[in-house]
Amino acid sequence: MIADPVTVRAARPDEGATVLAVLDDAAAWLARRGVTQWPAAFRPEYIEPSLGSGRMWLVESGDAVVATFALEWTDPLWVDAAGEDDGRAGYLHRFAVRRRSAGIGCTLLDWVDGEIRRHGRDRMRLDCDAANTRLRAYYADAGFEHRGDVRIPMEFVRWSSGEPLVSRYERPVAG
Repeated sequence: MIADPVTVRAARPDEGATVLAVLDDAAAWLARRGVTQWPAAFRPEYIEPSLGSGRMWLVESGDAVVATFALEWTDPLWVDAAGEDDGRAGYLHRFAVRRRSAGIGCTLLDWVDGEIRRHGRDRMRLDCDAANTRLRAYYADAGFEHRGDVRIPMEFVRWSSGEPLVSRYERPVAG
């Protein structure tokens, strides 16, 4: 746990290496626990669309970057049968907290709630590997409701040889 307050800010386009370092730390930690939710190493093209458009965020405590995430306004895993997004949600992706800062996740989820509300939306949605029971329990404890499991189409998967099964979660934003 960290003692200093945290600051959340949009990552600058030149901070890709910093974002990737946080993601890679989290991916390595997951891999040591047998969880294959993410690639062993993220490649720049995995984050560049979010980074270049102001949708990638960094979290700092003191002079250290302690977390990162992307907040998107559409997600193909949530479109309806007609291919439409309902426009009610912000979609949290690539949410990673460095281990030395474990415990700030709920604080960051609350910050994301505020950002989603600021954009006139009333839901936060995310997905995680369906086999990651600990993370699924974490999201359930944080007030998210399970909204079904879906396979990620190969066109969206860059690090897996198959179509991973993910669990989708949603909660109303606090406010």
